[in-house]
Amino acid sequence: MSRTLQVNDREKTAARLLGSSAKNSYDPEIDIDWAAPLAEAKPFIPLHRSSLYGTHLWDRLSEEQRIELTKHEFASIASNGLWFEVLLMQMLLKEFYRSDPRSSHAQYALTEVADECRHSTMFAKAVDRIGAPAYGPVPVLFQAGRLLPAVLKGPSAYASILVAEEILDRFQRDQMYDEDVQPLVRMVNRIHVLEEARHVTFAREEVIRRMAECNAAERAYHQFWTAAVAYGICFSLINPRVYKSVGLRPRDAYRVAWRNPHFLDTLHWGGEKIMGFLDEAGLVGAPGMPFWKKAGLIR
Repeated sequence: MSRTLQVNDREKTAARLLGSSAKNSYDPEIDIDWAAPLAEAKPFIPLHRSSLYGTHLWDRLSEEQRIELTKHEFASIASNGLWFEVLLMQMLLKEFYRSDPRSSHAQYALTEVADECRHSTMFAKAVDRIGAPAYGPVPVLFQAGRLLPAVLKGPSAYASILVAEEILDRFQRDQMYDEDVQPLVRMVNRIHVLEEARHVTFAREEVIRRMAECNAAERAYHQFWTAAVAYGICFSLINPRVYKSVGLRPRDAYRVAWRNPHFLDTLHWGGEKIMGFLDEAGLVGAPGMPFWKKAGLIR
């Protein structure tokens, strides 16, 4: 692991994040106008970020169908984000259960759970407001998710949180100021980005601290599970059922999407920042390399 990664005292970091949470937190029930009409003819994610953009299937779609597809892709990303946040909360509660509740570190873990509860509610309300299904992950990933709180621990638990949050964060930062995107989506993105910045700081420091304590066998364990979860995150983002919304066969369209250079570039771009950090922290290694490559995060 690189010697250049430095962290602050755990309690000082947690105390600072608690203060920031007290000053800068949002309530989606109040801070989003859920009754506002959706904008006409605006996509729900940028068109060039659609999984089919640039393919022969994309060329067959009308402009209205392309916008409809982005609506369902946003719903898939949001509902899968919600699913992973539920898993994240379970991991944080396990962390709190083993901690001294008087510590700022334990109290910030609870504060992050509270943040994620609001985010999950926000994503659920957004999907409902735009009139799309809450797709969630495909069944095999949904069932596999039940195992994660048991097998993820220490560095791989926090690293998995980072992969999900930072890929989504990259997408949302790209969209939150894009006036061509639906205003409701931009507001959801803005709230999530601002609050997730604290979560990223908390998780990154925990990864660095805990990897420094690992032996070779433990590092291999965490390398494998971080990569496996990253693979599941990337493949869960777009549920194949979204393609039914524009009259495409899910299996065929999903296969086209995962062979689409534009979509693979988007995934790689989404993971650039977090992959650099994980590599420096010692979490990118041979045990997980097949998963990183299948996910498109390493070429």
